[in-house]
Amino acid sequence: NQAANAEVARVADQQVNDTIAAIATPPGTGGIGIIRISGPEALPILKRLFKTHTSHPFFTSHTLYYGTVSRRDGTVLDEVLSVYMQAPNTYTREDVVEIQSHGSFLVLKSILQEVFHCGARPAEPGEFTKRAFLAGRIDLTQAEAVIDLLQAKTGKGMELAMSQLQGEMFTRIEEIRNG
Repeated sequence: NQAANAEVARVADQQVNDTIAAIATPPGTGGIGIIRISGPEALPILKRLFKTHTSHPFFTSHTLYYGTVSRRDGTVLDEVLSVYMQAPNTYTREDVVEIQSHGSFLVLKSILQEVFHCGARPAEPGEFTKRAFLAGRIDLTQAEAVIDLLQAKTGKGMELAMSQLQGEMFTRIEEIRNG
């Protein structure tokens, strides 16, 4: 148990010190694609890549901005919408940025490469949810519910996953545990 606690502490320390990024929308071509960035460098990365069409000198949390994302050489990659969400009011309880671009895989991949060049690392599968769990934002039953919700094939399956995600299973377990 002590080794497990040490591993959780190590991962939690790493969580504070690095910034992760990934394409958050399913593979394929769609009208919109989203790149998500989470960690201490999320906002600085956004400020390096994103140029607004207004004179706002800063980003207000949970406010959508219109602008462009460019390569290091200044070549515009796409017109995008961008939002900065300040910790702890985010899914991971870290600073989070989302860049909403056109859904072309080539555009998304190009933007993501620029994000990596600015210091983020590729997120591991499920790492955003893992960070939410480690930060105490969700419990283990809710983390499992995220997977169930993503894989739901029926309305009832979706309903059960949402119930679990909203903490109903945890509440029932605690009621039983507390007698």
